[in-house]
Amino acid sequence: MSTQRAFAAALIDTRLPCPEGLCSANGADPASRFAVYRNNVQGSLINALSDSYPVVAQLVGDEFFRAMATVFVQQQPPQSPLMCRYGEAFADFIAAFEPAGDVPYLADVARLEHLRTLAYHAADALPVRAEQITAALADVQTLSELRFEFHPSLHLLDSAFAMVAIWGAHQHDSTLAGVDTHQRQNALVLRNGLDVEVFALDPGASTFIRNLIDGQPLLKAAENSPEFDLAQTLGLLIGRNAITHLNNKELP
Repeated sequence: MSTQRAFAAALIDTRLPCPEGLCSANGADPASRFAVYRNNVQGSLINALSDSYPVVAQLVGDEFFRAMATVFVQQQPPQSPLMCRYGEAFADFIAAFEPAGDVPYLADVARLEHLRTLAYHAADALPVRAEQITAALADVQTLSELRFEFHPSLHLLDSAFAMVAIWGAHQHDSTLAGVDTHQRQNALVLRNGLDVEVFALDPGASTFIRNLIDGQPLLKAAENSPEFDLAQTLGLLIGRNAITHLNNKELP
């Protein structure tokens, strides 16, 4: 193993000794200096996870979160120099992390928080003006071919748990009293301007938007969805500037 690889491996795995060949300009013990540097690196990665998953940290407490994050850091070191991308697999890790099994919704809350991070860093796109969308919806000759394209920040997440209510409770220093955590919820995540917003959707509305993302025309997407409030869903998408392109022609 090269010196660089040994150095990188030892930064993550605390069981490994200080790499050979290190020296200190001031004569200090290289092993001691390396130990301090390793602690700083691991602490920075754990703090990055804490910043990206604040509700997860609140749900389990700081001590448990940092212990869990330490295991994750040791198993999955960064693959990118961009710290905003670190922890993309954290939700899957939590789902398999046995000590977190007492909080069954924790992984889905982590998935929701990760989607918020993705939405925040997504590319910008200009929305279609509301009057253009209204005119397209009123044109009976082309309505059957009307397709939507959405803002790059838009994401959907379906869960067996009330992840939107759980996440929302922690935005207002509320408790989970009165929240049925095992109630299924579907989430829409979207950046509107500079604000990343989270909405709970009916299952039919979530399916409808997925159908639109898959390229189905508006009417077909609605027909292929369980019962939902079409006007309310369209109002949400239009009002939150989610629609960025109208396509009234058949796709190849």
